[in-house]
Amino acid sequence: MSTTAYDGDVLVVGGGIVGLATAYAVSRSAPGTRVVVLEKEAGPARHQTGRNSGVIHSGIYYRPDSLKARFAVRGAAEMVKFCAEYGIAHAVTGKLIVATERDELPRLHALAQRGRENGIAVRELGPAQIQEYEPEVRGLAAIQVASTGIADYRAVARHLAEMSGADIRYGADIVQIDRRPARGVAVRTAAGTVVRGKVLVNCAGLQCDQVARLAGDDPGMRIVPFRGEYFDLARPELVRGLVYPVPDPAFPFLGVHLTRGIEGSVHVGPNAVPALAREGYDWGTVRPRELAGTLAWPGSWRIARRHWRYGAGELLRSASKRAFTDAVRRLVPAVDPEDLVAAPAGVRAQAVLRDGTLVDDFLIREGARTVHVLNAPSPAATASLPIGREVARRALAALASA
Repeated sequence: MSTTAYDGDVLVVGGGIVGLATAYAVSRSAPGTRVVVLEKEAGPARHQTGRNSGVIHSGIYYRPDSLKARFAVRGAAEMVKFCAEYGIAHAVTGKLIVATERDELPRLHALAQRGRENGIAVRELGPAQIQEYEPEVRGLAAIQVASTGIADYRAVARHLAEMSGADIRYGADIVQIDRRPARGVAVRTAAGTVVRGKVLVNCAGLQCDQVARLAGDDPGMRIVPFRGEYFDLARPELVRGLVYPVPDPAFPFLGVHLTRGIEGSVHVGPNAVPALAREGYDWGTVRPRELAGTLAWPGSWRIARRHWRYGAGELLRSASKRAFTDAVRRLVPAVDPEDLVAAPAGVRAQAVLRDGTLVDDFLIREGARTVHVLNAPSPAATASLPIGREVARRALAALASA
């Protein structure tokens, strides 16, 4: 593929909230820079962005000084301001993180300390105080985090797309990348169209490792997809706001929780089970080539050996509505199986290293004329504006040296 003429200065692969925030940040930081966004779906935010619980995370869970901690704390405040400025549905609701067993109390206290280290206001509550916030919730102790909220992230993504000034091309499924350090980057789509640019930014989410390899870069990780299954609560009056369990520090998943959505319904979930395809939103979606790629990665087997007990519990909650209900009833005893109505699932694009390590921070790597966002699951939507600025900074630096 020849790269003698450029369609844009920066090509962004992926029209989720991170890719669109990057396009928006490039246009704000360097007006006049031509940005082309290539998205394989027919519209923006069709995967991780549009299939989560809509929470604006406070940043309490993340290791101090990590990208997740810094970007989530900053991003939460910026997301509330962005939504307010542009009339996007949102609310600052606060949330409770509830310990229901005595062995969770040290972890809850450590979490409160971590929140304070990250500059987050937290309040520790006893059982009576829990019920002042959430009358149907039972627990031994809790943390109240006032800065947590909810937002319509699909609307945020649409607004970023409009404000970016980028040339956004939907239905652009990438099948080939030709990168030549002296001549730029050319991308061929499944339709046969060739799009040329000076720098490529990979924000492809569930496909990000594949895009990196197409560009000739070794990402050093693989995306192992985990499906998160949700229910809606038929009696939303049981929960006023957001209620979470104390997370297991060995995993990047937060456990089954209850979150009141921006439209007033209450979402329950997710669990975390292996997906049989990168976009495997149910057990019936199986893509043998993608599944074979996951199984061929040594890290997948090391995760399975290391965490099989945890995984077995998640699979049980997927197969048994009663088991899922039992997990919910730890927090809200009044919930019955009939209260849970099946809702659309999401898939988490989890980066896994060869040794089986679950990457627990945002991961951004660079190559010649490329910037790759290789791990950006939750809280990426919350942190999308600062992530976008960081990726844009690196892309513009690569553009300047091209």
